[in-house]
Amino acid sequence: MTGRGAPVALLVIAKAPVPGRVKTRLTPPYSPEEAARIAEASLADTLDAVLAAPARRRVLVLDGAPGPWLPPGIEVVPQGAGGLDERLAAAFALDPGPALLIGMDTPQVGPALLAPALAGWGPGEAWFGPAADGGFWSLGLTAPDPSLLLGVPMSVPETGAVQRRRLVEAGLTVHELPPLRDVDTAADVREVAALAPDGRFARAAASCGGGAVRAGAGARDVGR
Repeated sequence: MTGRGAPVALLVIAKAPVPGRVKTRLTPPYSPEEAARIAEASLADTLDAVLAAPARRRVLVLDGAPGPWLPPGIEVVPQGAGGLDERLAAAFALDPGPALLIGMDTPQVGPALLAPALAGWGPGEAWFGPAADGGFWSLGLTAPDPSLLLGVPMSVPETGAVQRRRLVEAGLTVHELPPLRDVDTAADVREVAALAPDGRFARAAASCGGGAVRAGAGARDVGR
């Protein structure tokens, strides 16, 4: 079922929180184990928001193996191969649409914030959630279309602008979700934990005292 009022699938693209494989830009000041603990909490908070949202389907598109952090009610499918643009296109191909895809790096997200993009869309509509670093934290498509994603340069300052322009040039009506700061650096950890002080993410950030103390001396971002 597609079109106005069609229930929306929620897709979360994520990497399993394994030390040394996830959130490597947080090390230093955090240890690989602390970075993995922060990543796990971020993913857990994101999945909580997905479970609380009125979605037709809830799918975790995962690089790695699920662990005890995975709650019931979430489908798990492996990520496809290739660059991030190819993996995003493959994630959308898992569902006929409409589907809203989000990442694991915005634990401050909640069902109320997602609600406008889950109310049902008409043909030719898309949703876009810009990230503070120039990327995007969410993308919603009425139906999977690899041409909307393939070739978009990922993980660069202009990623979001290029992706949004691709949607507009395809003739889609683009609706926007609020901009969010995703977690890439130690400074992001502090900022996002302050925005969502009651979640697992904030508790994990507070428990990683060594990293927090070392990062607290200044507001420098950790280099890419």
